[in-house]
Amino acid sequence: MVRARRDKVFGTIVVFGLGGIYVEVFKDVNFRSFPLGVSEAERMIEKIKAYSLLTGIRGQGKKDIKSIIDVILKLGRMVDSIKSISDVEINPLVVYERDKGVKALDIRILLA
Repeated sequence: MVRARRDKVFGTIVVFGLGGIYVEVFKDVNFRSFPLGVSEAERMIEKIKAYSLLTGIRGQGKKDIKSIIDVILKLGRMVDSIKSISDVEINPLVVYERDKGVKALDIRILLA
C-alpha cells in the first residue's frame, strides 16, 4: 500500500506498508514527511516488518523495490503540488520481480 496525504500539522506525508486487508490486520506501515529523496524512501520500505517478502524468500526473486520508490515519490509530488487533491491511496499495489514494475489494483483519490 502506498499513500500520500496532506496533513494540517505535518504538511504532505507519504505512507508505505503491507497492503490489501493486511494493512488493517497487521498495521505494518511506515510514515515520512515529504519531500524526501530516494535514499529516505528506500529506508522507509526497509523499516516495515514484512520487508523480507520484498527481498525474495523461499526461492522467490527479489521484488522491484525501485518501482515502489518511484510510486512513493510520485504520489508525494502529486499531493504536494496539486492543492485540490488531499489524499491518494493505492491499495493494493502489486510488486513484481526486480525490473518488472508494479501494478495498482485499486486507487482512491480524495479532493480537498
